[in-house]
Amino acid sequence: MEARKVYVRDNFLSRGETDITDERERKIGTLDLHGMFQSGVTVQSFSDGLTSYSGKFRAFSNTWLVFNGGDQEIGTLKAKFTFFTKRYVYDSDTHGTFYIESPAFSREYTVKTEREQLAAEFRRVDGMFGAGAFELTNDSTLPMEELIVVVMGVHAIQKRQSAAST
Repeated sequence: MEARKVYVRDNFLSRGETDITDERERKIGTLDLHGMFQSGVTVQSFSDGLTSYSGKFRAFSNTWLVFNGGDQEIGTLKAKFTFFTKRYVYDSDTHGTFYIESPAFSREYTVKTEREQLAAEFRRVDGMFGAGAFELTNDSTLPMEELIVVVMGVHAIQKRQSAAST
């Protein structure tokens, strides 16, 4: 995917395919949501038509695993416990470590490198009770498909945490 800014949507039941669109609302890929019980996603880019990246939870864990198109694990995403911010750490095997942070009650996130440089930003653009929808701007060396899987991993971790607290 060559777009710098994309829009990604979850489904209400977190199942099925949704479109990945660019700023002009052109369909540039698809996001396959594996369902409530598998809690995984697959990103398919229209530029090559092949499965690009996927993500799912490690068994019996809240660690989100990221895989390339060859089903090789290339990174892990974990939530970090904090009181007044939402924090996550994404360790990419090839691109280094990224820190994802958002103030409490905010719907906007920043992704920074180990050197504190802005790598990407994303924000929830859905309604209060709607399925998750995100606007993602990528300024990093991470492929957009990989970053989409990371964003959906953050969303999946939050849904798990929310379900556990009720």
